[in-house]
Amino acid sequence: MADHLAALVADYGRPEHVIRLAKRPRPAPEPGMVEIAVERAAINPSDLIPVTGAYSNRTVLPFVPGFEGVGTVSRVGAGVTGLKPGDRVLPLGTSGLWQTYLQRPAEWCFTVPNDLSIEQAATAYINPMTTLRLIAALKDHFGGSSGLAGRRIGVTAAGSAIGRMLLMALTSEGAEVTAIVRSEGAAARLPPLPGLQTRVTGQQPIGRDIVFDAVADAVGGDAGDGLLRDNLPAGGVFLQYGALSGRPIAQGAISARADVRFAFLWLRSFVHSAGRQALASALAQCFDGVREGTLASGIAATYPLSRLSEAIAHQNAPDRRGKVLIDPRC
Repeated sequence: MADHLAALVADYGRPEHVIRLAKRPRPAPEPGMVEIAVERAAINPSDLIPVTGAYSNRTVLPFVPGFEGVGTVSRVGAGVTGLKPGDRVLPLGTSGLWQTYLQRPAEWCFTVPNDLSIEQAATAYINPMTTLRLIAALKDHFGGSSGLAGRRIGVTAAGSAIGRMLLMALTSEGAEVTAIVRSEGAAARLPPLPGLQTRVTGQQPIGRDIVFDAVADAVGGDAGDGLLRDNLPAGGVFLQYGALSGRPIAQGAISARADVRFAFLWLRSFVHSAGRQALASALAQCFDGVREGTLASGIAATYPLSRLSEAIAHQNAPDRRGKVLIDPRC
């Protein structure tokens, strides 16, 4: 069958330099496999970081980026039950959505409710599910019937899509939330939530005058090290779920705070250990949150795959507001 278009990474490096559009073959699905015609794919930091070689120990070259997106089943291999051509699905478990057609094992494809728009469906997985996992981890740590009510929680990169979701979810739980952002512009774009406090740090540490019971950190690096060192009491919890600085929390900083619970909360670990039933249940919660708006993402723009370089430039723009999507069909 005719070739299709894909964004291919053959060497590690800066995404704008090493991601190239290429024609790839479109073989018939093997037994147990499903071919998906991708309709929308999101650009997330987790898509671009592996391109740099940061996770080379678990990334095999060449590869197609894109962990999140939605498509329609176009063909199924022998033995596939429960899915048929025309079904709309989210393919989970690995990258590859930045291409016109993707093949995945049927067991890793989850149907999408018809009432979600294509944009809602394409962004209903990574940020919403990470938010739910973080809330669950915080509740598990603190326990008790009061949950997170009254807990002092700091959220770094609070102006990001997932940061905003966390702010809404935590304030709805009654937590005393502080949004940590790097600029006044980011602070001005935060949602107007009851009791929300804001700290603008620029390039500096947040300072030692504020104490949190918990920190949800997407930055890592020196800023994350400082928060762990200076802003948590004994018995607190530090959850790192991203490393936008390019460096996770230093092992020395973790070892120095043995009195604090530290955890790397990587969505990948949950997805690959939870099992299909637990993933289906988690996605159902994500879909509900998207419908309600608490886990919904604003869309900044949608680009055809043929203009991928423009899409990546927009993703990296400091004034970007919302998710950047790719339409691999054009």
